[in-house]
Amino acid sequence: MYDAEEFMPLSAEEKAGAETLRPSRTYWSDAWLRLKEDKLAVLGLCVIAVVILYAVFAPMLSRYAYDEMDFNFSNEPPGLVHWFGCDMFGRDLFVRVAYGARISLSVGFLASFISLFIGVIYGGISGYRGGKIDDVMMRVVDVIYSVPAMIYVILLMVVVGPGLKSIFITLGISYWAPMARMVRAEVMRLKNEEFVTAARVTGASSSRILFRHIIPNAMGAVLVTLTFSVPGAIFTEAFLSFVGLGVSAPMASWGVLSSDAVPAMAIYPWQLFFPAGAISITILAFNFLGDGLRDALDPKLRR
Repeated sequence: MYDAEEFMPLSAEEKAGAETLRPSRTYWSDAWLRLKEDKLAVLGLCVIAVVILYAVFAPMLSRYAYDEMDFNFSNEPPGLVHWFGCDMFGRDLFVRVAYGARISLSVGFLASFISLFIGVIYGGISGYRGGKIDDVMMRVVDVIYSVPAMIYVILLMVVVGPGLKSIFITLGISYWAPMARMVRAEVMRLKNEEFVTAARVTGASSSRILFRHIIPNAMGAVLVTLTFSVPGAIFTEAFLSFVGLGVSAPMASWGVLSSDAVPAMAIYPWQLFFPAGAISITILAFNFLGDGLRDALDPKLRR
């Protein structure tokens, strides 16, 4: 038995002091707040938004077409009429760099969509089933990894010819493999957790457990990998176009613009500065955003 006199109720001041030190927030709201505190990640997000707006609206607002030639403005330096100057054919570089942004961003986002759709499904099934099925599925990924992307492009050039179609098919073949490996590792880590066991005990099917319970809990790592895959795809397209295996003239890819500007780089440096600068700034912005997302979505950093 206990003595009632040893227990005294709290006073009003003591109750007011027992307040919550940290407001209750969901995982995603907490990640968004921590992402906003990362200045470089916010800067990267703003730069990406500006590049997207530039790619969408700049050609609409300009009076010049991306393939419109006027030899009166051949190699014109940047000025009030042509903000980024002109190339050797008198084509406005401000519009051509904007069209290059359309091509590069479409390639980057397509590669991300392919890696998200195929990689999540493939890696999820491989990690959840395990055993021989996992061994066979991962050996397929190893084979895809072992073949350089350049080999895919050369083979596709023989079949469908050089151009943007070859780049899309190449990315479709190879870019989902890193996502599949990452998702497989996350699924293998989560499939023995208590919430998965509880779902299995209640009679949930394997597909429901995988796509309604495991995959949503792995979305943090998926988003980070997705963000880092975009600049990789943009650089791949720019490199292939630079060496002549991507899009061809008069299409205004950033890689094509950089390739055309190299011979006259010492005389007309602005022709290389703007497309190369656009590639660098865009890739850097996505890397800043990816680093910020990785830190914001890490549950170990929650306070």
